[in-house]
Amino acid sequence: MSGGGCAPVIGATATRFSIWAPEAEQLWLCLFDDADRERRLPMLRDGDGVWHVEAAGVGAGARYGVRADGVYDPAAGLWFDPDKLLLDPYAPAIDRAFVYDPVLTARRGEGGDTAPLMPKGVVAAPMAPVPAKPPHFVPGGLIYELHVRGFTMLHPDVPDAQRGTIAALAHPAVIAHLQRLHVSAVELMPINAWIDERHLGPLGLTNYWGYNPVSWFALDPRLAPGGMAELRATVAALQDAGIGVILDMVYNHNGESDIYGPTLSVRGLNARDYFRHADDGQLINDTGTGNSIACNQPVVRRLILESLRHFVTQAGVDGFRFDLGPALGRMADGFDPHAPLLEEMRADPVLADRVMIAEPWDIGPGGYQLGRFGEGWLEWNDRYRDDIRRFWRGDAGTLGGFATRLAGSSDIFGDDETRSVNFLAAHDGFTLADLTAYEQRHNHANGEQNRDGHGENLSWNNGVEGVSDDPAIVAARRRDVMALLSTLFCSRGAIMLSAGDEFGRSQRGNNNAYAQDNAIGWIDWAGRDRAIERHAFALAALRARCADLMDIALLRDEDVVWLDERGEAMSVAQWEQPRRRCVALHFVRSGWTLCVNGSGEAQDFRLGDDRYVSVASRSLMLLDPLSG
Repeated sequence: MSGGGCAPVIGATATRFSIWAPEAEQLWLCLFDDADRERRLPMLRDGDGVWHVEAAGVGAGARYGVRADGVYDPAAGLWFDPDKLLLDPYAPAIDRAFVYDPVLTARRGEGGDTAPLMPKGVVAAPMAPVPAKPPHFVPGGLIYELHVRGFTMLHPDVPDAQRGTIAALAHPAVIAHLQRLHVSAVELMPINAWIDERHLGPLGLTNYWGYNPVSWFALDPRLAPGGMAELRATVAALQDAGIGVILDMVYNHNGESDIYGPTLSVRGLNARDYFRHADDGQLINDTGTGNSIACNQPVVRRLILESLRHFVTQAGVDGFRFDLGPALGRMADGFDPHAPLLEEMRADPVLADRVMIAEPWDIGPGGYQLGRFGEGWLEWNDRYRDDIRRFWRGDAGTLGGFATRLAGSSDIFGDDETRSVNFLAAHDGFTLADLTAYEQRHNHANGEQNRDGHGENLSWNNGVEGVSDDPAIVAARRRDVMALLSTLFCSRGAIMLSAGDEFGRSQRGNNNAYAQDNAIGWIDWAGRDRAIERHAFALAALRARCADLMDIALLRDEDVVWLDERGEAMSVAQWEQPRRRCVALHFVRSGWTLCVNGSGEAQDFRLGDDRYVSVASRSLMLLDPLSG
C-alpha cells in the first residue's frame, strides 16, 4: 500500500503487516506467544517508504510490535533504536494498558529492551461495517459530556463488574437518566489508549482524563475490556434510546511528549514527519504537552482520516469533538479553515455527515479561532461561558453580552445559522456548583502547589470559600446553580452539560482534576442535590416543548422583541445601563417569552395589557403562550 501504513490484513493463511518508516534502515515485525517469547521477522521496504511482511500462520488474536533501526540523532528528529519495541500506529487493539516507566525514555544503548514494558498490538479482523445512517443528533440538542470511568464508578445501579467501563453506559438506569434530560448525544472524553505523563508517578497520581494518547485506533483496555465490540454494543444501545455518541479525539499531540519523553510508537518510526519541528529542529509545542502532531502532513492526514472512519464504520459513532482543534488546520503560515485535512473531512463519504465539534483554541500562534471553522462545524463557545458567568456574578455592564449569547452569538457566527455549542462548565474547569462556591482554585491534590488550572474562573462563593453549613449560603448557591442551568437550557442553539452538573456535583474546588482518579473526579450519585436535579429535568422537558430554543437559525429583528419590565421595547439607553439586570425575550411567531431577573429582588414583568408575572430574584422564567 502506497502513501502510508495500514492495519494488519488477515488472509487465508497469513497476515500482511505494513508500517510507514521511510528513513529507517531496517524494520522487524515482532510476534509474541503466550509466554511472551519473541519472534522477529525482517520487513521489506517499497518505494514509498512502507515496510511489509507476510506472516504465515498468523491470524486474529496474534500479539505483535515493531522494532526499527537506523540513524539515532534526536536533535535531527531521528530516534531509531532497536531496543525500543514500538506500537504499530494502525494496531486495532492492544493487550493491556500503557504504564509509564523511565526505561521507556532511555537513550539508545542505555536502557535495554522495552518489550516487557510495552503493550502489544493485537491483530483483529474487522467486523462487518455498521450500516450507514444519519447521526443520532438533533440540531440544537443537548450534548452531555462525560468521563466513562468517573460517570459510573459510584453509580448505585450499575453492577460492580461493569463500573468504570463503556458497557456501563448501556445500563437501563443510565439511559433512563439521560432520557429525562432529553440528551441528544453523549460526548465521551478520550477512550483511546493513553499513557501517564512522567511527573505523575512520583506524586502518586495517574492521568485520569486520558488526553495523552499513544494510539488513535486502539481503545484503552481499562475503559473497554471488551474492545471494539463493547463500544459498538453500547453505541447501539444508546442510539436505540435516541441518544447519539460523540468521541473526544486528541490529534494535536501524543503521549511521547518532549525530547525527555518515552519512545512508544510514531517517534521511533518517523518523528520528522509525524511531529511539527521548528527551523532549528526543535519540537514545536503548541499544545503545552511537549510535542505537536503535523496534522497536515499527507501520511498523518491519512492516518487521522482512517482512524475516524474506523470508529464510524466499526462502532457506528455519530461524531467527534476535537481537542485543541486549530491543530487540524494549522499550516506553515497559520490556521487555515480550508486546510487539506479539514477539506478532506468535509468531502469524505463516511465522515461528511458526522457531527464535528471543534475546541477552537490552542496555545500556538493564532491559536484562538472561535467562529472560523466554517460550514459543517460546531464550536465550543467560551465567549458564551464567560459572558454568562459575568452576568450572574453581578459584573456591571454585562446585560448586552448576556443577551447576545442567549440568542445564539450572531456576532461570532455571522451566517444563517449559529454553530455555537453553548456551555457554562466542562471537564477542564470548575463544576457548575463549584462556580458558585469558590472564588479561587483549590488544586493542591494535583501536587503542583496549586499552580495548575485556570487562575481566573469568573466565579463567586456567596460569602464563604468552599463548603458551608450555613443554610442561607447553601440556599443562595442552590439558587445560583439553578439560574445557571436555566440560562443554559433557555439558550438558542446546541447546549452542552457536563455530567453531574444537573445535580450539583463538586470537585472540592479543584478546577483541573485531570489526575484525580478518585472521589474528587468521580461523580457522587448518592450525594446529588435532588432539588437541583428536579429543576434540571423540568428545564429539559420545557426546552423540548419550545422549538425556538433548539432552532439554529440566527434571529432577525422580526423574530424577537426584547422587552423591559414594563413590557416596552428595550431602548439603546437601557441596554447601556451598567446596573440593569432585567430583560425579557419574546419570540414573535410562537409567543413564548423568557423573563430574566438578575437582580437581588423579585421583579414583576408586564407581558400584556392584563398579564403580569412575578420572577424571583436571580432566576429565569420561560413562559409558553398559554400560561397565565
